[in-house]
Amino acid sequence: MKKDEILKILIDWNFWGNYKDESIEREEYLEKLKSLMKTGEIVVVKGVRRAGKSTLTTRFIKENVKRKEDSLIVNFEDPRFRDLNLNLLNKIYEVYLEEVQPKEKHFVVLDEVQVIEKWEKFARYLSEAKKVHVLITGSSSKLLSEEYSTLLSGRHVDLEIFPLSFKEFLIFKNIFIKNKIDLIKQEFKIKNLLKEYLNFGGFPKVVLVNEKEKRSVLESYFRDILIKDVQKRFNIREVEKLETLAKYYLTNISTLQSYNKVKNFVKLSLDTVERFSKYFEIARLIFFLPKFSFSLKEQILNPKKVYSIDLGLKNLISFKFSGDLGRLIENLVFLELLRNKKELYYWKSQKEEVDFIIKKENRIEQLIQVCYSLENEKTKEREINGLLRASDELKCKNLLVISWDYEAEGEFKGKKIKFIPLWKWLLKFTM
Repeated sequence: MKKDEILKILIDWNFWGNYKDESIEREEYLEKLKSLMKTGEIVVVKGVRRAGKSTLTTRFIKENVKRKEDSLIVNFEDPRFRDLNLNLLNKIYEVYLEEVQPKEKHFVVLDEVQVIEKWEKFARYLSEAKKVHVLITGSSSKLLSEEYSTLLSGRHVDLEIFPLSFKEFLIFKNIFIKNKIDLIKQEFKIKNLLKEYLNFGGFPKVVLVNEKEKRSVLESYFRDILIKDVQKRFNIREVEKLETLAKYYLTNISTLQSYNKVKNFVKLSLDTVERFSKYFEIARLIFFLPKFSFSLKEQILNPKKVYSIDLGLKNLISFKFSGDLGRLIENLVFLELLRNKKELYYWKSQKEEVDFIIKKENRIEQLIQVCYSLENEKTKEREINGLLRASDELKCKNLLVISWDYEAEGEFKGKKIKFIPLWKWLLKFTM
């Protein structure tokens, strides 16, 4: 490519050119990214596609680089780039140095650079030889964490981006909760918006478009994840069965699933079901939660609970909403715990079950039950009995029940249990 062609593309993506940033700030991720950049390592921003990786890195540059000229953003998904190879990477950087003339310590963002073979040599060259701040973005399916470690010689730190949390979702809807007064004043709005969040999920673009467009955007996301991030990435021929398996999992979120059971439904071998399921997890479409056990073998052999990266995708596939509220809420709690990097399991005895066991180092930190309503006494008794039994076995006294709208604290058989409404728990406001 000619120098002027490259410069024309760069002008469209950079603040020293024509680029205008109109994104909504995601404060928590920006703070995490700022902290990681101070390590001096290459920072890899990854996650499910369309979660906002590129937007986040661009926003970071806008807020943290004093001179616009001291940053270079290269979007390799721009179709105007041709003959993507290492020579082009070097030429892009040379054009930037020559025409923009940054200071010695500048920032370089390589967006979806994994499409270029041997890109890691260029990234390491910038970081180690030129002492440049390097940020790399990419979908989790493009490169596994262990592949990043190998290619970058371990000289990197990761930041995983998820679709919007409920708190971020409210900000996108111009609802700002800073204290309990805000919470009480806007309770009605918050609960109504929580229903929308449960229905359409938290992908940033989906949140911002009108209701008629939401479905078509979600359909394109599902198709792109399935085809680009799974089928093409892993060279899968049985596309129809791959899609059937993905839809099966999305339809059955928050339920126990064994590969043996699933293989009969999708008419695939056990090995193929295991492989496809792993690919979904790599692409961050589906997650599998293991049973808690002190035995690693038992963890592996027992059925796992399945969860979706986004409830909008789940509802797109299953055409249900009201009848699935308990399972939707459970999936939402799972995502919030995962977003906060909790080590998670479920627990099950012959009769009782606890939805989430949170483990920290060598101890159990908290036991959580999730259900839609506690009005039915049998339901309430079931949830409490599960917690009490697990509490005895796992020696944990931090017991919590999350439901739609019940708030209390009670003592049962000498143990305290907190009951918190989902909307307050998601916003980190408790009694």
